[in-house]
Amino acid sequence: MSERYNFKKITVVPTAKELVDIVLSKTQRKTPTVIHKHYEIVRIRGFYMRKIKFCHQSIYDKLTSILQEFPKIDELHPFQSDLLGNMYNKDHYKLALGQINIARKICSDVAKDYVRLMKFSVSAYQCKMLKKQAFGRMVKITKKQKANLEYLESVRQHVSRLPSIDPNTRTLLLCGFPNVGKSSFINKITRADVEVQPYAFTTKNLYVGHTDYEFQAYQVVDTPGILDHDLCEMNLIELNAITALSHLRAIIIYVMDLSEFSFTIEAQVNHYRSIRGMFKNKPVMVVLNKLDVVKPEDLTEEKQALLKELEEEGVQMLKMSTVTEEGVMNVRNEACKKLLEHRIQSKLNTARVEGVKNLVHIAQPKPRPGFVKPSIVHESTLVREPAAKKKKLQREIELEEGDDYHPNYRDEWQVEDQKVKHTNYPEIVGGKNVADFMDPLIVERTAKLLEEEKKREEMGVYSDPYFDSKDEKEEMGRWFDMKSTQKLHRIEHKDKKNANRSIMPRSKSLVDEERGRKRKRDVVEIDDEGRSQSRGLRSKSRSRTPAKGLLVTPRDKSGMRDATQVKKARKMHKVAQRDRNMHAKKGEGDRVIPNMMLKHMLSGKRGNGSTDRR
Repeated sequence: MSERYNFKKITVVPTAKELVDIVLSKTQRKTPTVIHKHYEIVRIRGFYMRKIKFCHQSIYDKLTSILQEFPKIDELHPFQSDLLGNMYNKDHYKLALGQINIARKICSDVAKDYVRLMKFSVSAYQCKMLKKQAFGRMVKITKKQKANLEYLESVRQHVSRLPSIDPNTRTLLLCGFPNVGKSSFINKITRADVEVQPYAFTTKNLYVGHTDYEFQAYQVVDTPGILDHDLCEMNLIELNAITALSHLRAIIIYVMDLSEFSFTIEAQVNHYRSIRGMFKNKPVMVVLNKLDVVKPEDLTEEKQALLKELEEEGVQMLKMSTVTEEGVMNVRNEACKKLLEHRIQSKLNTARVEGVKNLVHIAQPKPRPGFVKPSIVHESTLVREPAAKKKKLQREIELEEGDDYHPNYRDEWQVEDQKVKHTNYPEIVGGKNVADFMDPLIVERTAKLLEEEKKREEMGVYSDPYFDSKDEKEEMGRWFDMKSTQKLHRIEHKDKKNANRSIMPRSKSLVDEERGRKRKRDVVEIDDEGRSQSRGLRSKSRSRTPAKGLLVTPRDKSGMRDATQVKKARKMHKVAQRDRNMHAKKGEGDRVIPNMMLKHMLSGKRGNGSTDRR
């Protein structure tokens, strides 16, 4: 029996160029690369034999993985085999895999021949040429498979997008004309998110959803719409639906559109009868959709007669509306129940059941004469209460009101006094609940406190004798005004002083220091009282310029006799700093960067043993 195959597990097929690059790079990395002059010819032969064998094994493994991952058409389930055959020609698919298998065998033969020739080589040059020829022939064989590898990659990309449909599980299969409501139905009863649009052929592939009924999982398959024409005129989209109808063990749910938006009821009934041959040995159910637009009772007598003829042929007919969700779950439940009964009945009709029946005894209870068992079911339990009106969710209210939506969660409060719901008062202040400190007499007590405070003010409890007289108050006001005016003048003077101040450079060149600089004479002015006044230039020049004949000595020359002694001191400083620099760590301001390379990677020669690092 054929099993379900998962097309998504196929790995990416490399192109011919990528395959050659992978194999040659791996051969270079995984095999030795150096031949020393003291090697004997036997060792040289083994060196090149190893390279040929490794290259052949890499190509062989790559091609073998491609052949094993792609399914064999004859071993697939008929449903999956036909799906693959709809997209690609089966003969082309088999030829591509056959060419890959032949290339794999030819590479093996080439490797064997050149390994045999390598045993008769007499020099390193001859061994190298044989290795080069072997590599060239195997690479050429691989490059000839360019078209086959690209074809298989395109097959992989298409089949990996196919839905994971189990052909042997319990399945509800939706079919019918385009734009009749199949995708809307599968979205309602499953978590599938199939695109729904008000035009035909929105669904262009098979879609799968899953639902539960009585603790059992059911698979729901949505098929593209099928038009009423011959099989040879159908396109790829319709052929996928026909493949599902022909090979899946499922209950067929044929959906009809009562509104006749795209197709008339007569056309839909004729279409059902034309494809009825594919429903052989399968349970069938006809569903009348779009009850919210037109009901069966509102149709003309001719259309009602067509539906009645269809029902008289033994087809179960149900009604639903995917917009109002009327009858949607009833259709699902009836379909699951009918499918389960059909599967059980088909198993009972097999020959295996006869052997099991003889081993099983089912006891049938018989009524005792003259004994009537009283009913223990209370009458109140048999009376059905009317279903409660479904409460609107906040999400539904938000969608209805749009931008005007403002949620009021106080409507959901359960309190005895309904007036308290919309009373505004603080709940938490300072981390404490205000309601715990509420006093019912707080209004009366607050009024009494206000009266007492008024009396205390009239009695002069809060009066200050220091400020009793008006003169004292006026004098204190003038004093505060004077202090604030003085403070304002100080701030203005400080800003004016900083604004008019020029910044003089403090650093001087050594030449200027040696030559000296003439000091400018002070400018003396005579004030009104006859006293001499000098400008600020004299005091500023004193702070910047030394006395005549004196030089400002730099810090590195302080205490030095001449330039020779200065040079010697600087050299001794560098020598003393050398050890500290050698022990420095790598950082932003350090001069030494320690050597981070390993010693065995920089010095010495390698041994003759094998290593993976080459």
